[in-house]
Amino acid sequence: MKEEVLMVCPGHARSFLRRSVVSSLALFVGSSFAGSANADASFGSGSSGFTTFESGQVRPLALSPSGRLLFATNTPDNRLEVFEVRSNTLVHRSSVPTGLEPVAVAVRSENEVWVVNHLSDSVSIVSFDDPGHGRVVRTLHVGDEPRDIVFAGRGRAKAFITTAHRGQNAPYDPQLSTQGVGRADVWVFDANRPGDTLGGTPQAILNLFTDTPRALAVSTDGTTVYAAGFHSGNKTQTINEGFIPNGGEANGGLPAPNTNFQGIVQPEVGLIVRHNGANWVDELGRSWDSAVRFSLPDKDVFAIDATANPPVLRPGAFAGVGTVLFNMAVNPVSGKVYVSNTEAFNEVRFEGAGNFSGSSVRGHLHESRITVLGMGTVTPRHLNKHIDYGTCCAPVPNAETEKSLAFPQSMAVSADGRLLYVSALGSSKVGIFRTAELESDSFVPNEGDQIPVSGGGPTGLVLDDARQHLYVLTRFDNAISILDPASRREIAHVPMYNPEPLAVVRGRKFLYDARFSSAHGDSACASCHVFGDFDSLAWDLGNPDNPVVNNPGPFVGPPTTVDPNFHPMKGPMTTQSLRGMANHGPMHWRGDRTGGNDTPSAQPDSGSFDENAGFLKFNPAFADLVGRSEPIPDADMQSFTDFILQVTYPPNPIRALDDSLTADQKAGRDFFFGPPSLKGEFNCVACHKLDPQGNPGSSAPGFFGTAGESSFDCITQVLKIPHLRNQYQKVGMFGMAEAPFINPGNNEFLGDQVRGFGFSHDGSFDSVFRFVSLTAFTRGPGNPEGMPTGPEGDRTRRQLESFQLAFDSNLKPIVGQQVTLTARNKASASPRIDLLLARADAHDCDLVARTHLGRSESGFLYLGNGQFTTNHRGLPPVDEKLLRRAATSGGQAVTYTCVPPGSGIRIGLDRDSDGTWDGDEQDAATDPSDPASQP
Repeated sequence: MKEEVLMVCPGHARSFLRRSVVSSLALFVGSSFAGSANADASFGSGSSGFTTFESGQVRPLALSPSGRLLFATNTPDNRLEVFEVRSNTLVHRSSVPTGLEPVAVAVRSENEVWVVNHLSDSVSIVSFDDPGHGRVVRTLHVGDEPRDIVFAGRGRAKAFITTAHRGQNAPYDPQLSTQGVGRADVWVFDANRPGDTLGGTPQAILNLFTDTPRALAVSTDGTTVYAAGFHSGNKTQTINEGFIPNGGEANGGLPAPNTNFQGIVQPEVGLIVRHNGANWVDELGRSWDSAVRFSLPDKDVFAIDATANPPVLRPGAFAGVGTVLFNMAVNPVSGKVYVSNTEAFNEVRFEGAGNFSGSSVRGHLHESRITVLGMGTVTPRHLNKHIDYGTCCAPVPNAETEKSLAFPQSMAVSADGRLLYVSALGSSKVGIFRTAELESDSFVPNEGDQIPVSGGGPTGLVLDDARQHLYVLTRFDNAISILDPASRREIAHVPMYNPEPLAVVRGRKFLYDARFSSAHGDSACASCHVFGDFDSLAWDLGNPDNPVVNNPGPFVGPPTTVDPNFHPMKGPMTTQSLRGMANHGPMHWRGDRTGGNDTPSAQPDSGSFDENAGFLKFNPAFADLVGRSEPIPDADMQSFTDFILQVTYPPNPIRALDDSLTADQKAGRDFFFGPPSLKGEFNCVACHKLDPQGNPGSSAPGFFGTAGESSFDCITQVLKIPHLRNQYQKVGMFGMAEAPFINPGNNEFLGDQVRGFGFSHDGSFDSVFRFVSLTAFTRGPGNPEGMPTGPEGDRTRRQLESFQLAFDSNLKPIVGQQVTLTARNKASASPRIDLLLARADAHDCDLVARTHLGRSESGFLYLGNGQFTTNHRGLPPVDEKLLRRAATSGGQAVTYTCVPPGSGIRIGLDRDSDGTWDGDEQDAATDPSDPASQP
C-alpha cells in the first residue's frame, strides 16, 4: 500500500519521493515530534477545526457546454463539486480542492473551469483532462475578496473578475486616504495566456466609481460586460450633530418628537438626509446643503467594452439601480439587463409601533426588487406589490408572507427571452416572471408562479433549457435541488458534504428567513446585516415609545457629564457587522444589548461580558423592527445566537502578508500604545484594547480595539468603545464642513464620492484622519500630551490612520493565501512558498499542500522544520523540497494554501474529521466525505 500511496507524481519525481520517504524514516525514528507515530499522536480526531466566514455566494452553479456536467462551489468545504447530469437526478463524480470560500464558478470549455475564492483572493483554474475528474493547474492572484467571474470578448477568451480596490496582491496603492477613488475593480486576464508570473498577469485592472463590487453579466454577443457595485448606496448621508442647532425642530434642529413618551429630552444627535436631485433634505423638506461637502452620483452598474484590447469602460453608468445589488442576468433576445437588489428606506426614523412619534420603519426596511436596464433606462420593479405596508404584524405564516419573495439572488432567462427565474434567499423559493409583465410592471404576485425549495436559502440558479430543469443551490443545507418549472415542483434534492458544525447549520436560517421573521415575508436580519455583515448605511432606530434604561457599563476613560443611561432615541447609527462579536462584550454602538442588567444592582456589570446573553437581547427587534407579530421562540433565538457568535472577521487586506508594518503603520502603532494623548492620562490603547491573544482558555481569544467597556464619544452620548477591525471597509466618503470641535482642515467641496457614510457611530466623519483631528485629542490646556497642530500633528494623524486601516484581525493576513507551483512559474512562485512556510512556522496559519495523480487526491500538512505529513497515517514525513520537485520536475502541479490555525487536519488530511485520513480511505475505497463510511 505504501508504494502506491507514495507515487503522487509521474515519472522520475516518484523516485524522488520514495527516496525522500526512506531517508526521512531513518532520520526521524525516535524523534519527539516528526516521527510517524508521534506525528499521528500529535493530531486529534473528530474535531473539524471549522472557521465560519459566511461569504455570500454569487455564481455557485454552472453547466458544461454539453450540459452533461454540473459544477457547484462547495463554499464551506473549499471545493468544486462535479456532478453528472441525468434525467431527474445528479450523480456525484468528483470533488476538487480550490481556495478558501469559493463563491463563483464559470465554465470556459468542457475541459476547463475557473473558480473564484473569496477568502483566498484567488482564482483556481481547474483542468478536466479526465472527464468529470479535475485538478487545479493554476492559481491566479487578484484583489481583495473576489466575488464573480465571466468570460467575454472575442471567442470568450477574456476572464473578468470583480474585486475590492485593495488587497496584498494588487499591484497598486489603494489610495485609502484619497478622495474620488473608486473602491471597486474588475481584473481582466487573457484566458489563453494568463501569465507565468506568481499569480498571473492581468491585461487590465479597471477601476469602477462605486463601492466594493459583486455581480457581472455578459451581453449575448459577448462584446459587453456589465459590472455592478454591491453596497451601492441610495443617496443618503448623516449630518453630524455638531451642525444641527440645539433645541429641536422649533429652533431649526431635529424634527419632532424630541422626547420619548416620558417627556425625557433626547440627546443631541445627528440626522439622516437624502439627496432629492437638487438638495440634501430631511423629512421636513429642509435643505442641509451647507453641511455636506461632497456629492453622491450613485453610479451602480457599468458597461465594459470586452472587445477592446485591453478592455475599457464605456462612458456613463446606470444610476439609481438599488441600494444593495446582488446579481445580474441578460435577456438573450432583447439584451435588457435584470438586476436583483433591495432598496433601503433608512431615512425613515424610528422602530416600534410609532404610537408616540407617528413614524416607524417597522416592517418596511428594504424592498426586494428587480431593476430592468435598457438603452439608457433604469426601471425598478418591486417584487412584492401585494404587501400593504400600512398594516403590520399579523401572525406568520399569512397570505402576504406566502406570496413574498425576499432577497432575490441569482437569475436565469429562458432561451426565448420570455421567462425570468430568480432565487429568493429569504423565502426558500424560486420565482418565475414573464419578462414582458415584469418590464411593464403588470405582473401580479402569485404563489402559483413560485416553486418552494426544500433545502432552504436558495442562492445559485442555473437553467437547463435542454431538459427544462432548474438546478438550485440551497445554502441552508449545502445541497442542490432539481426543479421542474412546468409542474412547479421539486423533483430531486442532492446533498453536498458539509463540514460546518451543527450549530452553524441549524442557526443560519434565522439570519435570512423572511417568511419566519416578518409579517410581510420580505424582511429579516439580513435585510441590513447583508450576509452577516453590514449594508454601509446608517439608520435612526430609536423608539420613542420606550423608557430610558440603565446602562450597567463598565466604563473606562475620562469622566463625563453626559448621562450614561440609554435614552430610547439614540439618533443615526451605522449598521454594525454581526461578525466577530464573540469575546467583545455588550452589543450595539451603545452596548445596549447587554446581559449586564440581568444581575443584581450590587454588581451591575457582571453580565456585560456574556455575549450569549447580549445577543439574546436582540429578540425584540423581530417585532419592533422586522415586523413580526412577536419575538421568535426562545429556542430559535438561542440557535441563532449559537450560529452568529461563530461568524468571524477575515484577515486584514491592508496589512502585509508577513504581518509586518510599514514605517507609517509602525509609527502609528507606537503612538497608539505610546504616552497619554487624551487628558494627560489615556493613550489610544487604554480604551481601544488590542490584545490578539486575549484571555487564556477563551473560546474566542483576542481583543481587537475594544474589551467591551463604554466611554464618552467626544460628542453627546456614552458609547461602547468600538472594535477597529473593519475600518478599511468604510473608506470612500470624503468631504466634511468645518466644525469647532475638529481642527481646521480641507473643508472645501470635494466633489463626487462613492459612499454616503464613513466613520464614527453615525458615519458622519469622512475619514479616520478627520476623526483623530478632534480637538479632544489635540495638545492644549488640560491635554499636554495630545497631538500637536500643524504639519507635525497631521503627520502623526496620518500615521495613526495608516495603522488603524491595517489593524489586527482575528486571523493573520496570510490566512487564505495560496499559490500553485508548476514548472513554468518556479522562479516567481518559490519565494511565495517560502513566505507561506515561514508564516506557518510562526503559527500564523496551518499550511496544506495538494496535488493529484489521475483521480487520486494527495494532501499534505506542514509539520514545521521543512517537513510535511501525508494524508496516510503511519507514513513518515516528506521533505518540502520534494513537493517542489514534484511540481517543477515531475510536472504535477502542487497548490499550497495557508488555512486558519486548527483547520489544517480537516482541510489537508481528514476531510470528514472521522479520524481516518483521506488517503487511507481512498485506498480502502471508502468515502473521505462521509464519516459513516469507514475502511
